[in-house]
Amino acid sequence: MKLMPIYERMAELRIIQKRRKLTDSERLEMEHCLDVNADHCLRLAQLYNLSLMASMTDDKEWQHELCQEIERFGGTPSSNGSGG
Repeated sequence: MKLMPIYERMAELRIIQKRRKLTDSERLEMEHCLDVNADHCLRLAQLYNLSLMASMTDDKEWQHELCQEIERFGGTPSSNGSGG
């Protein structure tokens, strides 16, 4: 999986932060990166939960759609619907 640019920038900012205090604009940028990451993780968690529900209700078509969406978001669909 290729890293999203937001993760590369977040890593850069963290390295800078270890060497010196971040500027105000860098700190805002880091907060933005963290917000994007949190939103991404929340969306994946929701998709994993829905995939589990589709599996439990034996809705294969819905589960297939959810697995495609999970892959699109960079997650790893599980054969039992419980996520990565």
